[in-house]
Amino acid sequence: MAVKTVKVDLPAEIFDVEVNIPLIHQVVVAQQAAARQGTHATKTRGEVRGGGRKPYKQKGTGRARQGSTRAPQFAGGGVVHGPQPRSYDQRTPKKMKAAALRGALSDRARNDRVHVVDALVSGDKPSTKAALAALVSLTDRVGYLVVLERSDAITWLSLRNAPEVHIVAVDQLNTYDVLNADDVVFTKGAYDVFVGGASAAPATTGSAAEPATEQATDESVLPAGAKAPLKSGKNPKGYEVQGLESGTYLVEGDAAYDVSGGDFWFKSTEDAEAAGLTRADEKESDK
Repeated sequence: MAVKTVKVDLPAEIFDVEVNIPLIHQVVVAQQAAARQGTHATKTRGEVRGGGRKPYKQKGTGRARQGSTRAPQFAGGGVVHGPQPRSYDQRTPKKMKAAALRGALSDRARNDRVHVVDALVSGDKPSTKAALAALVSLTDRVGYLVVLERSDAITWLSLRNAPEVHIVAVDQLNTYDVLNADDVVFTKGAYDVFVGGASAAPATTGSAAEPATEQATDESVLPAGAKAPLKSGKNPKGYEVQGLESGTYLVEGDAAYDVSGGDFWFKSTEDAEAAGLTRADEKESDK
């Protein structure tokens, strides 16, 4: 059965990016490590049952002194520095996973190993024979990664027992499965979902090169001459006069200066008064 392929323009930002091999290696190793159960366990000499009695007297036997038959040098004794239950999970940021997946897909696409088909099975009944025949008509290689929508039950049932096929839902597509397969086959519905989701994702270009700003408030809404507080809540360097939304300001030495955080800051009292603020202690004395 010849399968009907769909002619699509593979987006360059997903299927034609530079392949970063060290990044892909790191992501795949982390994925394999996360799959480990980590339930291995051995018993130390204090956990092995028995051995509570000294096996023989300390002196006079000509043998080395021993306190227990559960010491590591005895058969049936404890294990020294053996494996204990642990987690092998490695922290892998989402942007790294996404970049590695784009690199793996780009490698497959450059070698014409990414296919988009209308459907692998026609009709409303599962057919493993028809689905495999459709895959064979696409390529003569034998390792297939088939990407499906979760609602595509007919294709799932058709290919779930085929040893040469690995099925994955479109929202579970990952770097390891792409690299482990010779060809990646999308159904049209899964392809549209994947490309639409990848296009909606935020750009992952290097934000580290962008200057880091600590301003917490838009300065366009501040009084003239004022600066917004830093993200830490402290005043910008050189701005020592606290301005408050109540229309007052505080200078160092005022009672509330150390306990209230300024809503904005001025370089001098002249700047604060020029912006229409009055000193807080003067306002209290008027009352």
